[in-house]
Parts: sequence; structure tokens; C-alpha cells
Amino acid sequence: MARTTNNGRRRLILHLGVQKTGSTAIQRFLRQNADALSDGLIVRTPVEGTPMRPLGRAAIAHSLSNDPDTATALRLAFADVLAELPDNGLPVLISHENLAGAMPGNGGETRLYPALPEILSLLRTEAKGFEIEAVVYTRNMKQWKSSVWAQAVRTDGYAKTEEAFLADIETLPGWGDLIRRLGQEIGAGNVCRCRLEDEVDATRPAGQLLRHAGLEDARIAALTPLQGQSMPRLSASSTEFLRRLNGLSLNPYARGKVADLVARAQPLFAAEWPSEGTS
Repeated sequence: MARTTNNGRRRLILHLGVQKTGSTAIQRFLRQNADALSDGLIVRTPVEGTPMRPLGRAAIAHSLSNDPDTATALRLAFADVLAELPDNGLPVLISHENLAGAMPGNGGETRLYPALPEILSLLRTEAKGFEIEAVVYTRNMKQWKSSVWAQAVRTDGYAKTEEAFLADIETLPGWGDLIRRLGQEIGAGNVCRCRLEDEVDATRPAGQLLRHAGLEDARIAALTPLQGQSMPRLSASSTEFLRRLNGLSLNPYARGKVADLVARAQPLFAAEWPSEGTS
């Protein structure tokens, strides 16, 4: 595995997600195999109590309110992550889907990660001595849009129907547009697109990402596989309950507690939900 790039800089691989492309499973897999990888790759994922959590929040905040204060906060949060890296020259893999910024449905966003190129620019400015490489997983766009809507309902307080959401993002470009914009910022050779559908082993969901980092197939196959599904989509009736709940003026903390309860008790919402306008 190459420690440095051709220009002698230490490799810094940013797995940017994006949301709803298997990031949670990828991060679980990376975390449980971090020790096995540590002789050749330093892994950082969002873990409570580490600088990675504030980094994700700062990226979302900057994408929703692009101003000097949020830009500074993002750079400082990234500096905290970099400051805790071991000074051993090994390549670094940072995985955080929120580095992409707000997904459609979050905070009124209807575009395809418009702030991501600037976010990358800010991170690169802070990462002196590193060569940044961006890895983006993509997914069938139609399936992705539906999954993003359900996630926005579950976590971001989104209150519109799926049909209304799809109408709002009707003009969304394809993934090629996002990859092109990232290439314009850090160079096309430093951007890697991985298709979720091309992951051949669901129990080792980071195969393409780790191959990009330089691992051979045999070593990936020797890593401990995942057990169980990561953050499965809520049932249709549970999602509809939350969507209607999101239309109420609830305290965000209380709303989050209810959402957690719904996720744990989905059989309560097994009955078919009536359509809009019916009693």
C-alpha cells in the first residue's frame, strides 16, 4: 500500500458518503476492522466523543449557511481531527457522509450537494502536507431519491409527501455532475466514484473503498465480516406517522425521542395508514 503520492505527500482519503449509499455499514465495517488495518491504514469514522462528530455537524452547517463563520468552524473542526492522527506517515482514511453537506430534504436543500466542492477546498487548505483524495459512493438515482426522502422524514423533520419531494428535486442532475464538480476542485485523478451496486460482498461493504486505498482482495476477504443490517429503512406506515408528526410544532429534542421510539416499535404502526384527506 502506497504511503505517499508521487509528489511525496501523505495520502488523505476522504470517503464523503454520500448519505443513503451504504455509509453506515461501511463505517461499521471499518471500525470493527480498524485494528487489523492499522499497520497500513489509519481509519477514522464518526464516533461519539471524538472530533469526527463535530466535523460532520460543521460541514452540514456550512452547506446550509455559507458564510465566513461556518467556514472557520469547519476548518477548525477538521484541524482537530488532523491533530489527533498518529505521526507515522501511514495513509489516512476518513469516512463521514456528512462531509458532503446537507442532502436534499435537509434544511430546505433541493440541489445535489452544491457546497461539496467548496467544503473540499476548505479541507484541503487545512490539510497541509496531505494529498486529498475524494471517494464518493453512488446508487441508482431513482432508488436513492426515495431512500433520501424516507431518511429526511426520519431524521430531519421533513414533512412533505414523497411525491412532493420528488417534484421539488425533479431537475436534480445525475451523479456525473457531482463527480465533475469535485474533479474541477481537486483534480479528476483525485476523485473516485464507487457504485454501491458493485459491492460484491454485503458483509464486507467497503471493498471498493479499501481497494482504492491499496488493499489487495485477499486481505479484504480476511477482514471480519459484518453481522446484521445497518440502519434499515422504516416501514411505510412508520415513515408516514413521522411525516405527519413533522408537520406539528414540536420541540426538536422531543421529536427526536419520538422518532427513536417509532424506530424501536414499528409493529405498532403495522396497520395501513389512510391516504391524505380521508378520515
